[in-house]
Amino acid sequence: MSHSILHTVNQSPFTHSALQQCLCYAQESDSILLLENGVYGALLKHSLADKLSGKKCYAIEADLKARGLLGQELTPHIELIDFIYFVELTTQHKLVQSWY
Repeated sequence: MSHSILHTVNQSPFTHSALQQCLCYAQESDSILLLENGVYGALLKHSLADKLSGKKCYAIEADLKARGLLGQELTPHIELIDFIYFVELTTQHKLVQSWY
């Protein structure tokens, strides 16, 4: 287990500041997971997309699908994952910080 933090963001960056706040605190060794409405942060067209560059970023594929976003242009470096890998991420990090 590393000493890093898994930051989970479940709010849309179009309506909430959770992702912006997360980015202020996330360190280079941390990971960011977008889930629920937070997956809107995986879209290339939002203002914080460039700030996710260089960070380890993940998004729940089922949440993107549920919101009809899989056909949209996504930020290229965000890895789409399933819920099983979400659980694995929680075990690979020392802490989980939820932003909501």
